[in-house]
Amino acid sequence: MDRAKMAEAESLETAAEHERILREIESTDTACIGPTLRSVYDGEEHGRFMEKLETRIRNHDREIEKMCNFHYQGFVDSITELLKVRGEAQKLKNQVTDTNRKLQHEGKELVIAMEELKQCRLQQRNISATVDKLMLCLPVLEMYSKLRDQMKTKRHYPALKTLEHLEHTYLPQVSHYRFCKVMVDNIPKLREEIKDVSMSDLKDFLESIRKHSDKIGETAMKQAQQQRNLDNIVLQQPRIGSKRKSKKDAYIIFDTEIESTSPKSEQDSGILDVEDEEDDEEVPGAQDLVDFSPVYRCLHIYTVLGARETFENYYRKQRRKQARLVLQPPSNMHETLDGYRKYFNQIVGFFVVEDHILHTTQGLVNRAYIDELWEMALSKTIAALRTHSSYCSDPNLVLDLKNLIVLFADTLQVYGFPVNQLFDMLLEIRDQYSETLLKKWAGIFRNILDSDNYSPIPVTSEEMYKKMAGQFPFQDIELEKQPFPKKFPFSEFVPKVYNQIKEFIYACLKFSEDLHLSSTEVDDMIRKSTNLLLTRTLSNSLQNVIKRKNIGLTELVQIIINTTHLEKSCKYLEEFITNITNVLPETVHTTKLYGTTTFKDARHAAEEEIYTNLNQKIDQFLQLADYDWMSGDLDNKASDYLVDLIAFLRSTFAVFTHLPGKVAQTACMSACKHLATSLMQLLLEAEVRQLTLGALQQFNLDVRECEQFARSGPVPGFQEDTLQLAFIDLRQENNYNYQLRAMKCCLNFSGLLTHGLDNFMESFKMR
Repeated sequence: MDRAKMAEAESLETAAEHERILREIESTDTACIGPTLRSVYDGEEHGRFMEKLETRIRNHDREIEKMCNFHYQGFVDSITELLKVRGEAQKLKNQVTDTNRKLQHEGKELVIAMEELKQCRLQQRNISATVDKLMLCLPVLEMYSKLRDQMKTKRHYPALKTLEHLEHTYLPQVSHYRFCKVMVDNIPKLREEIKDVSMSDLKDFLESIRKHSDKIGETAMKQAQQQRNLDNIVLQQPRIGSKRKSKKDAYIIFDTEIESTSPKSEQDSGILDVEDEEDDEEVPGAQDLVDFSPVYRCLHIYTVLGARETFENYYRKQRRKQARLVLQPPSNMHETLDGYRKYFNQIVGFFVVEDHILHTTQGLVNRAYIDELWEMALSKTIAALRTHSSYCSDPNLVLDLKNLIVLFADTLQVYGFPVNQLFDMLLEIRDQYSETLLKKWAGIFRNILDSDNYSPIPVTSEEMYKKMAGQFPFQDIELEKQPFPKKFPFSEFVPKVYNQIKEFIYACLKFSEDLHLSSTEVDDMIRKSTNLLLTRTLSNSLQNVIKRKNIGLTELVQIIINTTHLEKSCKYLEEFITNITNVLPETVHTTKLYGTTTFKDARHAAEEEIYTNLNQKIDQFLQLADYDWMSGDLDNKASDYLVDLIAFLRSTFAVFTHLPGKVAQTACMSACKHLATSLMQLLLEAEVRQLTLGALQQFNLDVRECEQFARSGPVPGFQEDTLQLAFIDLRQENNYNYQLRAMKCCLNFSGLLTHGLDNFMESFKMR
């Protein structure tokens, strides 16, 4: 029962659903009927649906039939009208066909023209598209062509910029073209090519500045010399208004970089061709000689390529190698000043370039790197100068070297390099300079002393007198009053030696210039060197002359006179040094001149030599003595040799007029004592065993001659009978021998002379 009800309910639902679907089919567009039909087929009652569909179709057919039957007459009329229209339509068809035929015939050319127009429009469209594509490609090709031109003209940094634009701006717009892919593939190669070529330019630059460092340094040192001359002129002029500019203001660093877009020319090798114009008023700046564009370009290129550190390391490494080559002096550098000058020029040129690189690039070199190079250069330079300057024996070369070192130091100091060690080394060279000066002046003094005639200087006119007085500080009122001709008491070597001492002082002063020393230090240096000249060089020269074998008494006397006047001139030398150094002698640390001691020692040596020479001359005369102790004859006059000896002594002591009184007196007393002692030895010789009264009388005459000489006062200043005391022992000996001889004669007459008396006399003589 329930099942029947449920089946009936389901049948009703199905029927309602089918009815809904049919209404939907009737009302829905045929394009959207698919989902409706699909819902039917998805169900299980499609058979019943088909039945209902057939039933609905039949119902509609009946309705159509009823409708047609109701309108049949109108349908027939419509058919009739359609038949009429058919005939007319046929006529119209024929006319249209004919018109079409005519139109086809007439429009055939138009079709052809239209086809041609179509083709033209197609070509025009293709050309327009091609032009658009070419407009995109042309900038790429132009940039690539520009890149090639820049690389061809070696404008590498602009080429790198062009390459960057090409890669990041232009190529991405046309990247689908094959030629662009070729360009993209070539970009790394082009970068490497630019990198390699710029590095090659840098190598050429480094090689060029290595070869031309001396030219760069020469120019920088000329500039420094010009500035020093300008400073000296300013110092000599009164300072009015503004202060003197510092040296550094005169050396404005050339900071203008060469524009990177400029094509490389012959200057890119690193050195500009500048003629050496010695006579020009202005010397071009050191940096004006150098084109640094290869360095800037290479630095920019490596920076853009991200390899700046590699470039910096390479540059510094190469420059260190060049520094070591520059700092290696030639083996013969010490032979000429040009050797030193070229060595200094190369060093200055090297550091001028590095200083310019430091100030015109950011980080390529830094102050620590420059300081490290300078410390190495300073130590090697000082070591080389110490070694090579030690070979210099010419003081002029040493002085020129000092001036060159000062200019070298001043030039580098302008660029901010510390040079105190160079000035300290110059103080060492100063000692060597003093030694070379002493050697030179030793030869000068030797020539002066050897060529001197050791005679007072004669003057025959007032002009000659004033000229000589201007050469040597000598004043003598009595001599000035004497008429011409007259003589100075000293010989020519006195003014010559005095002037040479002044020349030596001038030479010492020249070395102290520009050493940044105080006046006290300069004064002390000059005085110490002058003391060495006096106490060592001049003293040795005088001693050598005094000790010469062929030196005569006249020369020795003149040397004593000369040294006396030179000793007096020492105070004028003191004043001379004071005037040129502006340091008063009363200053606490002022060194005193030892010239007084030098000349006193020389004078004492000459005095001793005079004493020795007089004694030697006396001995030579005494060798001529030929006493016949057994002779009984008497000449009633002194022996000839003794007469000649006394004459010699008189003439010699006459020369002692200008000697200090004590010296002449000592020489006279020494000669008389030596003569008395020598005569005593002649009398007491062992070979003299017997004496005759005549021989003793002859000897007595000779002693009297000596006493007469002593009484005559050959040298003024002796007290009465003082000089005769030198012969008193000889007189006593002669008298005693005379008495003994008389006693012996008496004993012989009495026959009492025995051999014992002879022995007694012999022993008495030997007492």
